[in-house]
Amino acid sequence: MSLLPDLINLNLSDSTEKVIAEYIWIGGSGMDLRSKARTLPGPVSDPSKLPKWNYDGSSTGQAPGEDSEVILYPQAIFKDPFRRGNNILVICDAYTPAGVPIPTNKRAAAAKIFSHPDVVAEVPWYGIEQEYTLLQKDVKWPLGWPVGGYPGPQGPYYCAAGADKAFGRDIVDSHYKACLYAGINISGINGEVMPGQWEFQVGPSVGISAGDELWAARYILERITEIAGVVLSFDPKPIQGDWNGAGAHTNYSTKSMRANGGFEVIKKAIEKLGLRHKEHIAAYGEGNERRLTGKHETADINTFKWVKLKTTSFFCVLNFIIVFFVI
Repeated sequence: MSLLPDLINLNLSDSTEKVIAEYIWIGGSGMDLRSKARTLPGPVSDPSKLPKWNYDGSSTGQAPGEDSEVILYPQAIFKDPFRRGNNILVICDAYTPAGVPIPTNKRAAAAKIFSHPDVVAEVPWYGIEQEYTLLQKDVKWPLGWPVGGYPGPQGPYYCAAGADKAFGRDIVDSHYKACLYAGINISGINGEVMPGQWEFQVGPSVGISAGDELWAARYILERITEIAGVVLSFDPKPIQGDWNGAGAHTNYSTKSMRANGGFEVIKKAIEKLGLRHKEHIAAYGEGNERRLTGKHETADINTFKWVKLKTTSFFCVLNFIIVFFVI
């Protein structure tokens, strides 16, 4: 008799040409990930060849109950590290039946910007450093911490090894390899300053593909922590007190910034960022007022600052941690 792991690991190509496509989209909170699977008659590698699909938006906080149909438009395909074979993960965005992007669909507006010829010509690179915290499932307390108590102060945990300093490495390494398998341009991982906190990096990726790859990597991490019985948190400040928060630091450059004379282009971009600081902070996500305090490697949330780093190749905007780089 087959055991459950045997059935989960069945190789479908032995008996059918059909494949499973897991359609993934962002839910109503802007951070929750939703997905459902459908059968396709055969392998697909081009998202434009995939069928659109629908879901009940009233159950995700994205549509009213009396008009709840939302349509999924496939946008990016990745190999499925869970089902493997020719099965795929599909990053989608969401529209009304009339073809209008729903309010929580931020990708549609981004796609217009990134497809503009002037933007395409600049070949914008993104490298995103996603920090996250692993929590014990039943108590929502960081992995490796004594329940209701605290570990020793920060210092020995960053990029550390050892059972008393690195908690959850099996999850982190599983995620790293799963992303590489999926075709995500994941470039590294490391343990973070707060115990139970880790980081992975996506990029350099060009344009909107950086967002698609980041969300696919987040989804894969959610699935792996689900299997491990651990809760994944992207909260900016999961533990109050003398503990570092978690962000998604962004490295960015354009072709002009990377060329000779790029420093001047970078400085002009930074000056423009400073003029709209409040708008950018408001769009950056909820809860950052708890993280951006001027302590724990952050700037105060109300203050725009930038510095030229000693390497002479980097400028750093401190609140967002947007790093402009020249090679």
